[in-house]
Amino acid sequence: MNVIRPYGDTLDDGKIQLSFTLPVADGAKGREAARKLVLSLGFLDCEVVHSAALSADFSFYVVYGKTEASIDYDSVVADEASADASMGMDEVNEYIKQKIGRKVVVVGACTGFDAHTVGIDAIMNMKGYDHHYGLERYPEMEAYNLGAQVPNEKLIDFALKVKADAILISQVVTQKDTHIHNMTEFVELLEARGLRDKFICIVGGPRIGNKLAVELGYDVGFGRGTFANDVATYIVKKMAGEL
Repeated sequence: MNVIRPYGDTLDDGKIQLSFTLPVADGAKGREAARKLVLSLGFLDCEVVHSAALSADFSFYVVYGKTEASIDYDSVVADEASADASMGMDEVNEYIKQKIGRKVVVVGACTGFDAHTVGIDAIMNMKGYDHHYGLERYPEMEAYNLGAQVPNEKLIDFALKVKADAILISQVVTQKDTHIHNMTEFVELLEARGLRDKFICIVGGPRIGNKLAVELGYDVGFGRGTFANDVATYIVKKMAGEL
């Protein structure tokens, strides 16, 4: 066993920082309410270190607390899309030449009412992100980035038009499970039109996990820390029957 605990100032001290909003005015009573709330969750030695008014009737708090809880790190199983190491851009292009023999067509969009394009741009746009070029720069891929607030129906129609191999969906807004409703609708539309098996369906976002994506009917889900080459590796290996 490898038992670990949260670490604040000293190893294994159990210190944790929590932040949240309460529907009350900022002030001494609000800060005490925040402290007692954290105590009620089982934390010890709680201290409100920051509070701020968001409006007349809402306030934001940052609270430090201590926990006795621990976890056996050896028992943790990560929710990862694939245990295989991703190929680099040049490796992916060579793989396509050797194993697929034609350009791979990928369509991506941030669907529904979600207007955040940072995620899909990081994967699709030529410049990419953090020294990882996007799929538009891959010479053996045809990548189409439709941007944000794209209706699911429009994305499907475009994918059919360009004969896409894979469809990438980015979901950032998660309030009230908006992302789950939108992701579910997309798969249901594909199934209703008898198209689910025609595309490799991939969804990604800061709160997207592979387990959730697969449960909702996608081939794979990618979360934080994903780059274009990770997505490209999955697509081409899936097409070649190696996943």
